[in-house]
Amino acid sequence: MASLARLRLPRRVPFAVRAIQTSADTTELRHTPEDFSKPLTVKLHEESFHGYKCDIPELEVQVTKDELLTMYKQMQTMRRMEMAADALYKAKLIRGFCHLAIGQEAVSVGMEAGIQREDFIITAYRCHPFAVMRGGTIKGVIGELLGRQAGMSNGKGGSMHIFTPTFFGGNGIVGAQVPVGAGLAFAQKYQEKKNVTFAMYGDGASNQGQVFEAFNMAKLWNLPCVFVCENNKYGMGTSAERSSSNTEYFTRGDKIPGLQVNGMDIIAVREAVKYARKWAVDESKGPLLLEFVTYRYGGHSMSDPGTTYRTREEVQRMRSTQDPIRGLQRYIEEWGVASEQELKQLDKDAKSEVDQAVEEAKASPEPLTKDLWTDIYYNGTQPPYMRGREREEVHHY
Repeated sequence: MASLARLRLPRRVPFAVRAIQTSADTTELRHTPEDFSKPLTVKLHEESFHGYKCDIPELEVQVTKDELLTMYKQMQTMRRMEMAADALYKAKLIRGFCHLAIGQEAVSVGMEAGIQREDFIITAYRCHPFAVMRGGTIKGVIGELLGRQAGMSNGKGGSMHIFTPTFFGGNGIVGAQVPVGAGLAFAQKYQEKKNVTFAMYGDGASNQGQVFEAFNMAKLWNLPCVFVCENNKYGMGTSAERSSSNTEYFTRGDKIPGLQVNGMDIIAVREAVKYARKWAVDESKGPLLLEFVTYRYGGHSMSDPGTTYRTREEVQRMRSTQDPIRGLQRYIEEWGVASEQELKQLDKDAKSEVDQAVEEAKASPEPLTKDLWTDIYYNGTQPPYMRGREREEVHHY
């Protein structure tokens, strides 16, 4: 068995498959408006999308100055928040599991730019940016990581259990959120709401049976569900090529069409999500698979150095050549949207916002013992009392 464990099978590469473009700065400016109150016309790289049983989104799109600057500020803020979480964990103020999304900011921010506020998102471990984008706060996320009352789950949920009315959490069981996402989409269809659910999972969860069961039910009932594989190339410490015979995750929905997307270019992410929403809601075509090809700079979690199964040179190359924030910064400066000094001010504003949120979260008290007996039921549905470990132990709400 030991020899079998060391056996390395050759990677299966489909014939004549073109690689998706993952550079963050390959979009070209086609038309500059006379003033920036009007949209810019840009063209995405021709390899920004690969389609499976569906057309790809239009490559020539429009984007405004305000949209570009908003996305830049949001990506910087999300990275600052995750870097703050990294520092707090290393200072032993955050304990337990903590999975950071540094390097993958274009996915969360780009998705929010392409969907509606009433749409739903459910995801796996790397949930902190989604929680903020979907109506939460940085203070609420950091407070939750610190286990404080100011946390979005009152300090009792931790890194993977943060929710808003339209964000159904990080979820800690690999792949378990995908069928829950299909259930959310079923509820939307049942209630005749013109909205969509984005059920996200990683390449590490792509071979889970429940994922394919959810695919089947969603297609059978034609649910408004977009299944999103956030492919950052490594499931924990295992590369995609070592875990999946078919690493083109966007093709694995059988009869469900799929779209592979450059997950490092935020404009491509936004356009893909707008395309998916139109597919599922406006055109009522049922489910769709999206695969965002992205990259995480850190390890799987804070306990993983992230360099035992890949080289430091690989990580550094991705940071220096394909970083989503630097890519957007290049667009903004080269297209004349904003100056380097204006962007530096946005960077300072992001740092200040996160620093303030961290201090406020640290100042928040820890939950009290009596808080163990609250938040067990949804507000308004709880019974008048709750029994403890023994018959005589009764806690009243």
